[in-house]
Amino acid sequence: MPSNAAPPPGRTPKGARPGGGRRSGARPTALPEAVADVFADYEELIARPGDALDAASVRVYRSRVRQYLAWLAAALAGGAVTGDPLGDPDARDGAARAYRAHLETEAGRRPATINAHLTAIDDFYRRRGLGPAATARAAVPPSAPRTLGEGDRLRLLREADRAPLRDRAIAFTAFYAGTRIGETIDLDVGDVQVHGGGAHLSVRDGRRRRIPLHPRLRAVLEEWIRERAGWKGADTGALFLNHRGGRLSVRSAHTALRAIADAAGIPLGRHGAFTPRVLRDTAGTIMAREGTDIGVVAELFGHSVETARRYSRPTEQDHQRAIERLPLDE
Repeated sequence: MPSNAAPPPGRTPKGARPGGGRRSGARPTALPEAVADVFADYEELIARPGDALDAASVRVYRSRVRQYLAWLAAALAGGAVTGDPLGDPDARDGAARAYRAHLETEAGRRPATINAHLTAIDDFYRRRGLGPAATARAAVPPSAPRTLGEGDRLRLLREADRAPLRDRAIAFTAFYAGTRIGETIDLDVGDVQVHGGGAHLSVRDGRRRRIPLHPRLRAVLEEWIRERAGWKGADTGALFLNHRGGRLSVRSAHTALRAIADAAGIPLGRHGAFTPRVLRDTAGTIMAREGTDIGVVAELFGHSVETARRYSRPTEQDHQRAIERLPLDE
């Protein structure tokens, strides 16, 4: 169908899920033929060289837009959405609001997750030339990021010191440079720049940001680069290689970090103390708490100033310590 036409009514193909959800380990959400070309156009637009999105964001946006289009095709077929949501602004707004309601009531998604999906949908519509949908975001209570307490942090870094050199370098990069996991695996050897005046890491997040190398991180990266020279794939640019000689994947980097955390006795999983981004958030919180200007933190971490302010919000540990300071009635 033309890229600006609404999908015709029809049954959702076998394998497609009306909600566009995705089970862990499942293949990508099946797309009805009516929206397959629309998604292919979006994939081409978002992958253009020089785009402002980093590679990790591109992967996430593609997944969320794919889910939205699968849901949209089913909603049009069932009459829950009408008009031309792919070409008409009013129909676009109605579809986006209906999808938000679906995520809230049927899919049971959290407010922050709902807003993340809406952001991806806005990107989709911008690239179609229609502009973002007029859809209110879900209210998200302000909260501090999940961080490691001092004891857990020290145990994890000590355990990282015992890990294989590549995995130690990944963990130290996440903490001492505060990089996202996608940014870490996207690093090339040439992004580790040592010169007479010092050393820094050049990180790509749609643009370049320079992060001074902490002495501990510099030592580990220099040691890893020497060892890496003997690995299969050493003639490629990727800083972190897998054992087949290719660039390390996000999943494999997650596995390496989780193994270190597990060995340190730190609970894993969605509600555990450790998640792949907890080292980055712990580093940002330490900087903010020790008086680093929030603008500096924002630049180092690739945030807006407003987003970086979350690092100074009280944590659960702060609340617990405040209660424990109350005097005992003896």
